Amino acid sequence: MSPAEEIKRVAMTDEEIEAAHLGQAPILDREIELIEYDPAWPALYEREAARIRGALGPVATAVEHVGSTSIPGMPAKPILDLLLVVADSAREAAYVPPLEAAGYRLDIREPDWYEHRVLRRPESEIAVTLHVFSEGCPEIERMLLFRDRLRSDDADRELYARTKRALARRAWKRLQHYADAKTEVVEAIIARAHSPAGRDDG
Repeated sequence: MSPAEEIKRVAMTDEEIEAAHLGQAPILDREIELIEYDPAWPALYEREAARIRGALGPVATAVEHVGSTSIPGMPAKPILDLLLVVADSAREAAYVPPLEAAGYRLDIREPDWYEHRVLRRPESEIAVTLHVFSEGCPEIERMLLFRDRLRSDDADRELYARTKRALARRAWKRLQHYADAKTEVVEAIIARAHSPAGRDDG
């Protein structure tokens, strides 16, 4: 599978979630904790990005702040989401051991979805989730397009915030189920980002 081939993400079953986790996939069975935007988050990102770049050197071709903590004014889970781009995310030996030495642990492996990897660093001022993709992966552009749209468009930012707050009030068995429930709104925002003149707020 070439990184340039787009693979549509669909809602994950419990079995798929369990299979992707290297250990036991956590059970939530409660509402989602959202907190108001913290102006300290960008500085925490910069510090974490420096840690990653220091551990990986040129292996890290890009490190980006993504997720709700990267959107000023957006309520978010108290988890810092980062995107790491490497030459080939399937070649774990190139980046996982140095990141483990820097306090990360490999938590999720998804070979059928762009060879996506997730590492976490819970022992920090704020929990950190690191998403790893290969250069040229379409999901990189989508993540950055979504982030930049929410940073620049008040209506879509408010729509996403309302969606998050409404869904967060429900009890979810797993965090992934909450993420999957936002897909329809996320896809609509990305579509408008691709064609800003085509906005339809109906």
